[in-house]
Amino acid sequence: MEQSWLGLEGQVVIVTGGASGIGKHVVQALRKAGAEAVIADVTVATGDELDGVLCVKCDVTSKESVEAMVQAVVDKYGKVDALVNNAGVNLPRLLVDVKGEKPEYELDEKSFGTMWGINVKGVLLCAQACARQMLKQGKGVILNMSSESGKEGSQGQSAYSATKGAVDSFTRSWAKELGKYNIRVLACAPGIMEATGLRTARYNEALAYTRGVKPEELSTDYSKVIPLGRDGKLDEVGDLVAYLVSDRASYIAGTTINISGGKSRG
Repeated sequence: MEQSWLGLEGQVVIVTGGASGIGKHVVQALRKAGAEAVIADVTVATGDELDGVLCVKCDVTSKESVEAMVQAVVDKYGKVDALVNNAGVNLPRLLVDVKGEKPEYELDEKSFGTMWGINVKGVLLCAQACARQMLKQGKGVILNMSSESGKEGSQGQSAYSATKGAVDSFTRSWAKELGKYNIRVLACAPGIMEATGLRTARYNEALAYTRGVKPEELSTDYSKVIPLGRDGKLDEVGDLVAYLVSDRASYIAGTTINISGGKSRG
């Protein structure tokens, strides 16, 4: 069979948080390109399949769980060609609840710890476990999912933005450490995207409060803030990821690629 342009046929790609949201669309794009995608997610059971894709249960905040996940993939496929470090969480919180009306939406140790644990510690543990396997293979790709807010900051999302800034720093540093071993490390940073289906009424309430508006007043008019005049499509992120983990992007490393319709500052 003739290979596709991306040449991902037979490539084993782990996608953390791949059961829903952006991760689900990344998995779909990888499958379409011929890759053997693996969903690593806390919501699935090991050995199950989701839309024909192998699932491995994984809590990215647990070293034991992450190492067991990677070993399960190696046991089945014999390798890990790429990791998409996608699992993440966003809890809108203010540094200080100036109005004093909703103290639950003020940044505290619990909410900070949750975001830092998944978005930063989880990225570290998954990258470390996969890098060990890639070093044995002599090649590999680690793609970290960042965010436009990691570069711009975001009102009511300071802790989330900080975690994504950390992801960008991880990316630059790990690329310098691992490049000599033929392991590329890079990131992509989505901006304002179409609904993932994961936003709850509680999330919208929190975000609206941190922005000083009512939930129904949250802006959906992107023509004034996004040069391309629309939100991004989840499939567009999936297509970008498929390209970045392929050999077509073999000289891209140590950088974060924005996918934000021109909105990002850099």
